[in-house]
Amino acid sequence: MRVEHADVVVVGGGAAGLSAALAAVESFAAAGRDDGVVALVSKVYPMRSHTVAAEGGAAGVVPGSDDTLDQHVADTMVGGAGLSHEDAVRYVVERAPAELARMERLGMPWSRTDEGRPEVRRFGGMSRPRTWFAADKTGFHLLHTLFQTTLREEAVRRYDEHVVLDLLLSDEPSVRGVVGYDQQRGEVVVLLAPAVVLATGGYARAWATSTNAGIVTGDGLSMALRAGLPLRDLEMVQVHPTCLPGSGILITEAARGEGGVLVDAAGDRYLADYGLGPVTPVGAPEPRRMELGPRDKLSQAFWHADRAGRTLPTRDGGVVHLDLRHLGKAVIDERLPLVSGLARRFAGVDPVHEPIPVRPAAHYTMAGIVTTASGQVLDDAGRPVPGLFAAGECASTGLHGANRLGSNSLVETLVVGRAAGAAAASPPDLSGRRGAGSPPAPDKAVVDEARARADGWLAMRGRGSESPAEIRRDLGRVLDAEVGIFRDADGLARATAVLDDLRSRYRDVRVGDTADVFNTDWAQALELGAMLTVASGVVAAATARTESRGAHQRLDHPQTDDVARHSLVTIDASGGVGVRFEPVPEGDA
Repeated sequence: MRVEHADVVVVGGGAAGLSAALAAVESFAAAGRDDGVVALVSKVYPMRSHTVAAEGGAAGVVPGSDDTLDQHVADTMVGGAGLSHEDAVRYVVERAPAELARMERLGMPWSRTDEGRPEVRRFGGMSRPRTWFAADKTGFHLLHTLFQTTLREEAVRRYDEHVVLDLLLSDEPSVRGVVGYDQQRGEVVVLLAPAVVLATGGYARAWATSTNAGIVTGDGLSMALRAGLPLRDLEMVQVHPTCLPGSGILITEAARGEGGVLVDAAGDRYLADYGLGPVTPVGAPEPRRMELGPRDKLSQAFWHADRAGRTLPTRDGGVVHLDLRHLGKAVIDERLPLVSGLARRFAGVDPVHEPIPVRPAAHYTMAGIVTTASGQVLDDAGRPVPGLFAAGECASTGLHGANRLGSNSLVETLVVGRAAGAAAASPPDLSGRRGAGSPPAPDKAVVDEARARADGWLAMRGRGSESPAEIRRDLGRVLDAEVGIFRDADGLARATAVLDDLRSRYRDVRVGDTADVFNTDWAQALELGAMLTVASGVVAAATARTESRGAHQRLDHPQTDDVARHSLVTIDASGGVGVRFEPVPEGDA
């Protein structure tokens, strides 16, 4: 086991993590420090982080346009269905234009108008076109821009292909660092630091039908639960309405923003029959209507249409058609090249000549570790945890509420990631130690605790009889079946029973590989454990929320309560899941 020191540990190499790392470096420079160290820890090479899959764009008011910050705030608050916090929404919205412009100065190739201004497109739930984009590969270009910028910073020390096993907290609690495992060298690594930023992404890969990469398994959220921290609104899981059947590959909302239309088996634009009308002209989308309604409403419309027999049957379930043919080849090739390639490769259709078959899939999790608007983590009593921050999809700042508007998440990774990194680089209680030169001596008790925790995880190797693949399959199936677009008490009870059984089986999960280096059997077993832990919280929170709100729709409780409340999930020492509710702060609901 090796023990290393850093000033800031950032866990996660996506847009939020890279933004945090760069902000920490800037903070060191502003303080006149040339000895600061940021440990950037990622279980994959950073360019393989899930940010790369984001297609549509990032929301921000273009200065000088007819859009306003207040309108962006209002749209986000409406989309959040009562669970968004106005202070968190304003925090991101007001900083978004500057962050997007800063990305361009770093090399981000935003698409431009003929006049040279940033080009923006329509997105669902937005009353104005305000989504900046780079064709339909925005996440790829954004991640590339951030990653290449970190390469020039000597203060950023990368720990690629390192699996973080646990947070190290003191009893107060305050941060002491993290314990992880170096898959390349086959050894435990303890990173001691006075500040940690969690930027580990969401947990939607737990569903069998998901747009998410295989790495999006709720690792950071599971760590937070084990550390005694609450997770907020776990039941709020966004189901994206347009994904390829079987694979779950995302067909970006940008396709509808450019004028694509959804039609049922008979060729009818069915959305108007499920509260999203009136019908808009083909190729002339209007804000908040038809194909540009909020994602939760479009997925719910599909659910109703499917049960009414209006979808086309496939081996992967019913589908509707996303028709882009009227846009023409030039528009599709220029503005939707990735969509075109995905449709040809994975659905066998050329969208210039044929409609694309689509159906909903789990996509984004509005839930997360409870934080302030700027990413400071809060404990179960609402108090700041010194030195601990979270940003991106793993954090619940109060921005998205019960339903995220498309393109608000990418800009959140920039704004909140930057704020969290800057704060982590200068925790107020450590100002006297800054610039001291040599690192402090390792705390023996912390190192011993880290060793004991790592030994517990490593002991999983070479034992067990339960197939991890079968547990994983059963988890995905029950979440798809019972914790999808609509839920009810009977289905959630079935999901609870299945999850209880799966967690019991997981205690004897088989990890056949005993190798020290690149032991993917073991790493995937760790990810499976994280998904099971978080999924148990999802089902418990969904059962306890006896109302319909945003992405959480109960067939047996269709009403929306007068008082908007957050769910807070915790686990006890034995793994038991607890759920309580607290009202949304005064003035935010």
